[in-house]
Amino acid sequence: MSTAQTRPPLYGLLLSGGASRRMQQDKAALAYLGEPQLLRAWRLLGQVTERSFLSVRAEQREDPLRAPLPQIVDSYDAIGPAAGILSAQGSYPEVAWLVLACDLPLLDAATLRQLVDGRDPQADACAFTSRHDGLPEPLCAIWEPSSNALLEQRYLAGSYCPRKALMQSRTVLLPAPGAALDNANTPEERAQLQQVLESMA
Repeated sequence: MSTAQTRPPLYGLLLSGGASRRMQQDKAALAYLGEPQLLRAWRLLGQVTERSFLSVRAEQREDPLRAPLPQIVDSYDAIGPAAGILSAQGSYPEVAWLVLACDLPLLDAATLRQLVDGRDPQADACAFTSRHDGLPEPLCAIWEPSSNALLEQRYLAGSYCPRKALMQSRTVLLPAPGAALDNANTPEERAQLQQVLESMA
């Protein structure tokens, strides 16, 4: 059987279910260079995946920003990003998922293509290392179908951290892509990233 035949399809999952408590407003709707960052991330994801879905909590389904996009609703209670990943894997268990946080305003298509090019379907996952601590970045990563067993096992044990799951898995680790995965969780951090983007425009 050829590599092409054994390589699972690659779908995209854009995580948008966070509560945004520190930002004090919906981070997905925050605009950078005139565009909500959720829609910008959605466009980038669509360039490198066969199909894409928005990960949402049940109460977000009819939100005007999210409603027009194909959705996978969390089928797990509030356990953070793991809820979105596990729900997507449960909906389409035979595909690999490029899981992406919606709040990465410095991310570009070249970084996502680097991730896709580094993918090894024989591994459980492919991720960048963080430029801040050298650990895997779980929210811009490819999760192969084989990763589900450990995620489910950790969920049943009450452990919900996707980063620790990557550390326990057969994960292809790629070098940190500069500042591309920096995000903003507070209004002050957002102002700093806006300045960076404006200087690059």
